[in-house]
Amino acid sequence: MQKQKLKPGQLVQLNPEVVGNKAFAGCIMVVTEPKEWGAQGYVQALGENSTEPGGQAYYRAQWQEMELVGDVEWMAK
Repeated sequence: MQKQKLKPGQLVQLNPEVVGNKAFAGCIMVVTEPKEWGAQGYVQALGENSTEPGGQAYYRAQWQEMELVGDVEWMAK
């Protein structure tokens, strides 16, 4: 992805070929903080036993690691 203006709540997909942390390969990340070098955001984790929501796994993605794919309806608090 080329450098552009991102906003909190946008969705980016992390490129599995170049992502720095392979645990995030192919994941959809919610942008929480646009940065000069890319964006900080989170991938939502699954909860347990269908009763509790999961947490968020945070990541800092550089421009070349991500591609803009859309916007969220709900963000984690």
